[in-house]
Amino acid sequence: MNIMLFGAPGAGKGTQAKFLIEKYGIPQISTGDILRAAIKAGTKMGLEAKKFMDEGSLVPDSTIIGIIKDRLNEDDCKKGFILDGFPRTIPQAEALEKLMEDMNISLDRVISLNVPDDLIVDRITGRRVCPKCGASFHVEFNPPKVKDICDYCGEDLIIRKDDTAETVVNRLASYHAQTAPLFDFYSARKVMAEVDGTKDVSEVKEDIFKILG
Repeated sequence: MNIMLFGAPGAGKGTQAKFLIEKYGIPQISTGDILRAAIKAGTKMGLEAKKFMDEGSLVPDSTIIGIIKDRLNEDDCKKGFILDGFPRTIPQAEALEKLMEDMNISLDRVISLNVPDDLIVDRITGRRVCPKCGASFHVEFNPPKVKDICDYCGEDLIIRKDDTAETVVNRLASYHAQTAPLFDFYSARKVMAEVDGTKDVSEVKEDIFKILG
């Protein structure tokens, strides 16, 4: 099953991705994670990305798509995958669509987690993340079993430097300008499904599972 999680930063994509990994046994593909992995592995596309990053430039879409292509060709993606945080723009979505057509695969579902901006600000400023495995928690909505300790690997949780209210407001403005139009893009392709992301984490999980069958 090929799934994309869609929604504003702080909508709960990372949290729900963990549940989908457990249920379906398919990997989560986050551009940040695969960029770092490709650079560490010294792949052709990873080295290309590193060149831009070392120059302080944005990694171009063509390079990111190349890294995603490499990732989708790995064995653990044969049963499916979960795209998290990509694409972020219409040109990226069009490039991804062309890539998937070339690979003879397609998205089965795009799950939109709908959460209002004011709640997102509250969520992100209370977020705690694991620097080791990437798991995401929240001091109120999704606390770890042991305070400030990751449930999955036992690492100390951290507050990311971009999880401040001012940064979140700026990120939301960017999201609405660049990424929100993808809702119509995927709705037109009849793969979009909406979920009320303001519900309890477990309820959101069950709503997603019902959609995916």
